Amino acid sequence: MTSAVAQTAADRLIRAAGPANGAPCILLMFGELALKGRKRSRFAAVLEGNLRRALRGAAGRVELERRGSSFLAIPPADGLARALEVATEMPGLSVVEAALRLEPATARAARAAVELVRTLPAGSFAVRSRRRDKNFPVTSMDISRLVGAAVKNELGLAVDLSHPQLEVHVEAYEHELFVSVDRLRGAGGLPVGTSGRAMVLLSGGIDSPVAAYRMLRRGLRCDFVHFSGQPLTGPESAYKAYALVARLNRFQGRSRLFVVPFGLAQRLLASSGAGRLQVLAQRRLMVRVADALARREQCEALVTGDSLGQVASQTLRNLEVVEGASTLPLLRPLLDRDKSEIVDEAERIGTFETSILPDEDCCTLLAPRRAVTWADPEPLIELERRVDVETVVERLVEQALEMWPRLERPTSREPAHAA
Repeated sequence: MTSAVAQTAADRLIRAAGPANGAPCILLMFGELALKGRKRSRFAAVLEGNLRRALRGAAGRVELERRGSSFLAIPPADGLARALEVATEMPGLSVVEAALRLEPATARAARAAVELVRTLPAGSFAVRSRRRDKNFPVTSMDISRLVGAAVKNELGLAVDLSHPQLEVHVEAYEHELFVSVDRLRGAGGLPVGTSGRAMVLLSGGIDSPVAAYRMLRRGLRCDFVHFSGQPLTGPESAYKAYALVARLNRFQGRSRLFVVPFGLAQRLLASSGAGRLQVLAQRRLMVRVADALARREQCEALVTGDSLGQVASQTLRNLEVVEGASTLPLLRPLLDRDKSEIVDEAERIGTFETSILPDEDCCTLLAPRRAVTWADPEPLIELERRVDVETVVERLVEQALEMWPRLERPTSREPAHAA
């Protein structure tokens, strides 16, 4: 959601608000966790904690209350736009409504709807009402009829229930009503932290940040490890990794990045006779180091940005050979994705422009002109014996530099969608 869309929705609420028309607020509807049965309360508690942290950091003091299968957020007026922006990015939420909160009287809901619609260019509209609490004395159909009649009579708009240019949403609870014309799509998925922890191998390219985001949306809390070519290269790739984690930080907060100086280990592999197996030997060593770091930090899986067949090291056979170096499950959320799909998502989540900045990528350092596309694991295992790979892994884990990138909120290029 762009900051401009959030600001427009916030301004509309603030203009329409008043003693008779209600106060600005945000309704936050659950995503998949609404289907979790007996575990729903635990999932909701994690989501509430994530929301409190993110909203406090972006919008100041925000009141947050549970409303059945949703939350009610009441930010300060000057933090309303930022709160909307944060909420639409939060994994675990399916719908974000910028709404006016009213006393439970349909006449007031009708008045608030008129004031909200008045600011919008539309020739037709529909009212979508939902009685969330069956103790509310008016049915959903009657709420829609009463509110729709007020908008039609006062503003002269046509009613079109099939393909309206504008939708007015009314949520009815026993003791309050919510009216909205800005119903925005949330990130969906599961709250971060409900599916465990993972260590993401972050290359600094386009793919791995997108893979991380997709796992965050599946409820994994992610730490990150980046392999820098230092001291054989400059620190540019580490700077990029730091910036990428800072951007991903807005989806989970307090992200950790481990930077491993990998250049000397790469040179050791090359001088030990890796030859055409250099790239696969490097990738297996990276996986071993990431696996050791993950176990030390109590992570339960590794995540990579591999896409089947995208490069020579990502053939089915080579993926199998690399995965054999890990004792933890290795997740590849982009395995079936085309490059164009990955680029589109990177642009949407705001990592693309950082990913394409020039740097000295350690993956190409000392790489042979022709890579192996169908590797036999035995020569790699023999190479690892010669270099005493366990000692190399232990040394690299000890040298890993731990960082805590600060939260960064770029402006996304993608407009908000109606839910």
